Amino acid sequence: MSYEINQVLPRSFGRLKSSETNISTLASHVRGVLASLLPRYGLLIGFLVFWQVSSTRGWVNPAVFPPLNVILSALWTNLANGALLDDIAISLQRSGTAFAFAVVIGIPLGLFMGQVRAVEQALDPILQLFRQTSALALYPVFILLLGLGETSKIFVIFWATLFPVLLATISGVKEVDKKLIEMARTYGAGPLTIFRRVILPASVPAIFVGLRLSATTALLLLIAAEMIGANKGIGFQVMNAQYNFQIPLMFAAILLLAFLGLAANALLVLLQRRLCRWSQPSR
Repeated sequence: MSYEINQVLPRSFGRLKSSETNISTLASHVRGVLASLLPRYGLLIGFLVFWQVSSTRGWVNPAVFPPLNVILSALWTNLANGALLDDIAISLQRSGTAFAFAVVIGIPLGLFMGQVRAVEQALDPILQLFRQTSALALYPVFILLLGLGETSKIFVIFWATLFPVLLATISGVKEVDKKLIEMARTYGAGPLTIFRRVILPASVPAIFVGLRLSATTALLLLIAAEMIGANKGIGFQVMNAQYNFQIPLMFAAILLLAFLGLAANALLVLLQRRLCRWSQPSR
């Protein structure tokens, strides 16, 4: 009997000690995650908690500011039954098409203007004039010229997204270190080689700044474009839900737009890190 106890007790203590070690490791891991998340997302988490508590406790009118669980439930229900899926596809098509045209036109034009000073001086005044004119102010003009269809909606988004890409590209080219260009010329590099090996790589970080600004602008203008003369899209759902006093659905569509913006920004940041590893700060 004493022999069996002597054999069982060490194994039991060993398992208990191993369990305590695992719990301690898990607790340490959780503390590390919280320590990394709270400085960055603590204020956002606090705001969301305050929204939920104030709405459920009646501190604010829940008919105007529904609790977050009600908004998330409305979002999930409309995604599950497919009510919002068509709107997401249409909105992404509109903003994606406009963004693609802005990239295809803005980056090459910016690279050209940044290198040819005479062209920049000739085009800069009119660019500054158009940039300072709100795209929403020009939207009625686009509707008169292009109609209420998809063309005017895509064009107003393109108009607003073009200038961040174009101006960021011009700035990136002009800020390339002149000593690097002179060194490349000293080693016999031609204009095409200098552009491909020096100017373009040095301009990429600034170009990505413009791309991220344009992606955000595309979603902002998307809402305004879909609120006028549209019967599909996330922006239309925001207005339609507000007119029908479907407040949880309205906030769900707004939240969906925020998620799409965060996803687009995260995708561009990931692409920038892969293409510009040399420009990332060393840790």
